[in-house]
Amino acid sequence: MEIITREGYPEYEEFVLSHPQGGFTQSTRWQQVKNNWGWEGVISRGEDGKIKGACGVLIQKIPALHTSFLYAPRGPVCELHDRQTLLDLKAGIDELARRHNAHTFKCDPDVLANDEEFLCIMKEMGFSRFYGPEGFETIQARFNYRLPIRGRSEQELFMGLTQKTRYNVRVAQKKGVTVQVCGPERLDDFHRLMQVTGERDHFNIRPKEYFARMLEALGEHARLYIGFYEGRPVSGALTTNFAGKACYVYGASDNVYRNVMPNYLMQWEMIRWAVETGCEVYDFQGISGNLSEENNPMYGLYRFKRGFGGQIDELCGEFNYEYHPALARLVEKALEARSAAKRLRHGGGH
Repeated sequence: MEIITREGYPEYEEFVLSHPQGGFTQSTRWQQVKNNWGWEGVISRGEDGKIKGACGVLIQKIPALHTSFLYAPRGPVCELHDRQTLLDLKAGIDELARRHNAHTFKCDPDVLANDEEFLCIMKEMGFSRFYGPEGFETIQARFNYRLPIRGRSEQELFMGLTQKTRYNVRVAQKKGVTVQVCGPERLDDFHRLMQVTGERDHFNIRPKEYFARMLEALGEHARLYIGFYEGRPVSGALTTNFAGKACYVYGASDNVYRNVMPNYLMQWEMIRWAVETGCEVYDFQGISGNLSEENNPMYGLYRFKRGFGGQIDELCGEFNYEYHPALARLVEKALEARSAAKRLRHGGGH
C-alpha cells in the first residue's frame, strides 16, 4: 500500500476516473468541495506496478477530544471481491488512523445489498455494517433509482419513458420551456430555487458557496442546468458526469409554472448528456426504501423518477471499523447532545 503525495494525484485520478467503481466523491477534486475536512489517498499496486485499488479518505478533526473521524464516500475503488487488494487498502487506512488518531473509519461502497461475497469479506476484516430501513439514515442514500443507458440510443431511451412522462416532456417543449447549461453566474438563481424547494419539502439546503465549489472543483465533470419559462428561471439541477456515471445530485424547482413541466424536460436533457458522453448509467440518486404506502412523503419523488424507466438499486449501506470503541461512543454522545441542543434552539423536540 501507499499513501499518495500530491505528485501522485494524476495517476490516482486517472485510475478512479477509468474504474467501474469510480465516482466523483472518490476524486482528488472532492477535497476542494469538502474544504472543511482533510483528505488523503491510499493506493494498492499489482505486481506490474500499476494501481489496482484506491481509496480517497476524508478526515474530520475533533480537536476537543484529540481524535478524528475517517470517511471514504463511495469508496474503495477496486474489484470488490479482491480480498488481497481490500486488505492492502485497509492497511493504508490503518496507517492514516494511526497518524490522525482516528476513532472510526467509515465507508459506503457502491455495491448491491445482496452481494454476499463482499459482505462476508468485510465481516472477516472486522467491519460492522449499518443500514437503515428507510434508506436515508445513512450518509449516502441506500436506495438509488438508476437508468441503465449503455448501448441504448436516445430514441430507445425516450420510448422507454412512461407514456405520461413522455407527454410531460413534450408539454414543456410545446410551452416554450428551455433548458440551458449555465455557469456560476446563475448560482444565485439556482440557490433561490433550492431555498424554495427546501422550504416546500422541509429539508435544509447547502450554502451557495458549496455549489460554487462543486462547479469549480469538478470542472468538466459537473454541469449546472437551469430551466427557463418566459425568461424566468423555474427549475435547476447540479449534475455530475464521472467514471461512466451521470448523477443527478441536486435538484430544485419554483412554486410557480409547475404546470409547464420544466423538471421533466430538464431530466431528459441531462439524460441526453449522459448518452452523448458514453455513460453506462444515469443515476437519479436517492429514494425512500419505504414505498409500500403512497402517502409516504417521499413517494412523489419516486413516482417522478420511476417515469423515466429505470430500476431501484438497494445498496449495502455503511461499514464501520472502530479503532477506539470507547472514544467512538464518547464522540457519538457528544454529537447527539449537540443535535438535541440545535432542536431546542429551534423550538422543537424532534
